[in-house]
This record gives sequence, structure tokens and C-alpha cells, in this order.
Amino acid sequence: MSRKIVRLTLDHLAELPGSCASCLFWEADPVRRARVSAGEAPEVKEAWVSEVLREWGSCGRVALVDDVPVGHAIYAPAAMVPGAAVFPTAPVSSDAVLLTSMYVAPALRGGGLGRMLVQGMAKDLIRRRTEVRAVEAFGDTRGRAGCVIPSDFLGSVGFKTQRAHPTTPRMRMELRSAVSWREEVEQALERLVGAVRPAPAPEAPLRTPRDA
Repeated sequence: MSRKIVRLTLDHLAELPGSCASCLFWEADPVRRARVSAGEAPEVKEAWVSEVLREWGSCGRVALVDDVPVGHAIYAPAAMVPGAAVFPTAPVSSDAVLLTSMYVAPALRGGGLGRMLVQGMAKDLIRRRTEVRAVEAFGDTRGRAGCVIPSDFLGSVGFKTQRAHPTTPRMRMELRSAVSWREEVEQALERLVGAVRPAPAPEAPLRTPRDA
């Protein structure tokens, strides 16, 4: 089974698992969302992704298993995410990008794909060499499925509470920390591979004419 993380494109939208292709929770404010019909939502979502790609650049990562999309992470500058303004812990810090949504197919959760998506996002932002120093996200402490990422997951992949709240804390991951965390993970994997690699078979002793 091959697993890889690729850049989000418009072609991926219709194939994403879950309801992301038609969800406008982050991409529109509540008033506009109420005016968009279910049939119009995918078109509005595609227009939003297209605008962010054109104005800012890559805004997501997609997890593929055997070339089939099984998860995604979407992120963008807070100024391009109208839905974020309704949170009591807003606004997002001026030096941070907002991670809006993350999803992994239920059957594949717990296998590291979420961590790979966060790592792919951090790597993308670091390579841009912009003024962005961190990624922030609004977490959900209630553990229910929805458009807000569970705070427990965010904490497990390096986010720390930036502004506390009983249900929707704003959490932050420094990109510097993400780099060192990625290197530590890679080194740990190398050590693990070395630990489980079978030892070479002992060489057979040389036989002398006396042994024959």
C-alpha cells in the first residue's frame, strides 16, 4: 500500500472524502452561507480555492493511498477565511496562516496520515520563505465530528494553546518547531529501521585440509 502527500488542486476537490467539496463553513460568513443553496455550494467552494491558489498559492495537501484521495488539510491566510471571524478566540495572529480543516477517512485514522498532512503543510510554508512564522487553528474540545479540528489531535501534532477557551481554543504551531519535529521523527524512523533490520548471517568458517 503506497501513501503519499500531494498538493491540493482543483481536480482533487470532487474526489475528496467527506463533505469538504461542498462545505462552506470556513469559506463564507454565516450570512452568505445561508444564501447559498446545496446545489451551488460545490461551485462556490471551487471558486474560493481557485482564488486562493491565484492570489496566495498552494492552500492544501491531499493524502493519497494507492493514488486514491483519503484525506486532506486546507490552510490559508485568515484574511481569506471569512468563517473564522465568528470564533470567540479570533482573530488569528498576524504572522500565522490558518489551518481550517483536516479530514482522514475513518477506516484509515490512527495510521499517521494526519501527521503526514501536517508535516506536508509545514514543509510547504517553510519552503516559501515568507513572513509566515506559524500555523494556527481553532480546536474543538468536545470531540464531536464537524468542521473544526479536535483540539486533542492538534495537540498531538505539535500545536499549543495560544488563547484558551472551554470549547474552541485557538492553537498555534511554530514552523521552527515543525522543522525540528520533522527531523526528530525522521531520525526516530531511521533508528527504528536499523533496530529491526535483520543482522547479517555469520560467515561460514574456513575449512582446512585437516577438516576435510
